[in-house]
Amino acid sequence: MYRFLMSRQWMILTLIALLLIPTMIRLGFWQMHRYEERTARNQLVTDALAAEPVPVEKLTAPGHTVTSAERYRTVTAKGRFDTENEVVVRRRTNSDDEVGYHALTPFVLDDGKVLLVNRGWIPSDGPSQTTFPKVPAPPGGEVTVEGRLMPDETTAASGIKNLQGLPDRQIMLINSEQQARRLDARVLGGYIAQTSPEPKGDTPELMGNPGKEDAALNYAYAIQWWLFAAAVPVGWTVLARREARDRAQKAAEAADTSEAEPAAV
Repeated sequence: MYRFLMSRQWMILTLIALLLIPTMIRLGFWQMHRYEERTARNQLVTDALAAEPVPVEKLTAPGHTVTSAERYRTVTAKGRFDTENEVVVRRRTNSDDEVGYHALTPFVLDDGKVLLVNRGWIPSDGPSQTTFPKVPAPPGGEVTVEGRLMPDETTAASGIKNLQGLPDRQIMLINSEQQARRLDARVLGGYIAQTSPEPKGDTPELMGNPGKEDAALNYAYAIQWWLFAAAVPVGWTVLARREARDRAQKAAEAADTSEAEPAAV
């Protein structure tokens, strides 16, 4: 009754089914692994945002690489803004996806070290990107700033190309090593995204809290792949039984037709 399973068509179909099952199972485990990774990263963000502020030099120093556990930690620093050495970071967007700049201002600490402070987003001055845009001045004199600690930006991590030959005081990436060479100073590793004090005007526009990755989506994909894997043998069985039933029905009809024909004289 099931000898048709040895046909070329059914052998190919069976082979495809046998290949699909482990492939879908592995894809499900891969999605579950992505779910666990994203959940862990989300937890790091939650823990960092909930932690009490600490002085910046407790977490970073010149040449230090900010770790994933230190990222987004709220830090404080006391010193003064060095607006003469301020630069802008090109091709940055705000919450409305408008393209402009980030204002990056060196902040000289009381001990002489420099902290890079991303003071937020500012709009472009028209279509020209060769002139230095108007950047609202930060508070003068000695102030205390607060912000979220961020790692140095690299092309590998951000996908942003570090273009050369840019207009004066314009950069593509926020990188403490590059700024240390430019300023000829001891620059703390990473930078901070300023959260306080808030600007008096509309700009710079402070960056909002970091978004969290949609880990639940990966969990749903994992379940989906495993359901697909379970559906393959079910579907194969349904097709095989239907084929067997159709063949049996055709054989029965052929037998009935043969019996109904009159015998030759």
